[in-house]
Amino acid sequence: MQNIESSSVLLTRAVRQSDGARYSSSVFAALFLSFCLFSALLISWKPLQLSIITVFLFAGPHNWMEFRFFLGRMPARWGKLRLFYSVSLGGVALLTLAYITLYALGQSWYLNDAAWTLSIAVWNSSLILWVCSLLYLRGRERRGRDFSWAFAVGFALCALAWTAPLLFSLGLVYLHPLIALLFFDRQLKRTRPQWRKVYHLCLAALPVVLIIIWTQLARTTPLPEADELSWRITQHAGAGILSGVSSRLLVATHVFLETIHYGVWLLLIPLAGLGAYPWQTRKVPLATHRRGWPRVVRAALLIALFAVVVLWAGFFFDYTRTRDIYFALAMAHVLAEAPFLIRLF
Repeated sequence: MQNIESSSVLLTRAVRQSDGARYSSSVFAALFLSFCLFSALLISWKPLQLSIITVFLFAGPHNWMEFRFFLGRMPARWGKLRLFYSVSLGGVALLTLAYITLYALGQSWYLNDAAWTLSIAVWNSSLILWVCSLLYLRGRERRGRDFSWAFAVGFALCALAWTAPLLFSLGLVYLHPLIALLFFDRQLKRTRPQWRKVYHLCLAALPVVLIIIWTQLARTTPLPEADELSWRITQHAGAGILSGVSSRLLVATHVFLETIHYGVWLLLIPLAGLGAYPWQTRKVPLATHRRGWPRVVRAALLIALFAVVVLWAGFFFDYTRTRDIYFALAMAHVLAEAPFLIRLF
């Protein structure tokens, strides 16, 4: 009798947990889709203004959140992973330095069009081969896994990058915000696996939202480029490359994807659960390991937070120049996403 009662209690508890999981996943799906639809409508209405507002409010905080996430995934001792992390961090440093150099030369008009296009093609190829090297090193960690095929794909992408360097770079601009969705999927697998199925259904709805934006804005007049800031925003979205497409559509699409990117890092990943509050370091191996550096980690988080405040101040006093500097330096965090994402698979 007692066994029957115990089984009944366990069954009831399992049913309640299952109902709770379905309810929480339904709430998550409703909130996610509502956020996407509301963002799409608002951005389609005022794409230029929303571009300025979203970068001002969320660019810095989302970088801090990414930094905190990466700290939590960095092992205290590299051991056999020394080569992987050496190539990772070395590649981030070198590619970022090269990008900033190219940006400075481009701003000074030192490079002519042919030299600029050539430099972009070389940088894109270096990026591709660096990522291929990380994939190959990841595959070597276990027997039976051979990721050398990544170089075949990489060389094909290099050919594409040399065929249309500027168009390839623009593709990376639009691809980068979507990387956050992969990070969130990996986080759900660790902490909220019951949400993954409904999350994948939500992802299937994103192309529909984009098609709605494109349908509404395809024949609209281009955005006015009355000042330097407006011109830079439209050029960043690809107006100078895709001249046959309305700049209003391009800016709205880019701002929408960036808004999803910011929302994933600032809302969804913390909601999925990091094991601790973002400002806590008790789940950070670099801070908790007996041979770690807890004070260094806390200091790094405080310095990063101070950088966010400085960024806000810069936006307030000179938005245009601060925006240019931010997007040049932010290449470091874009590149840093590659090794940490590879390690999650």
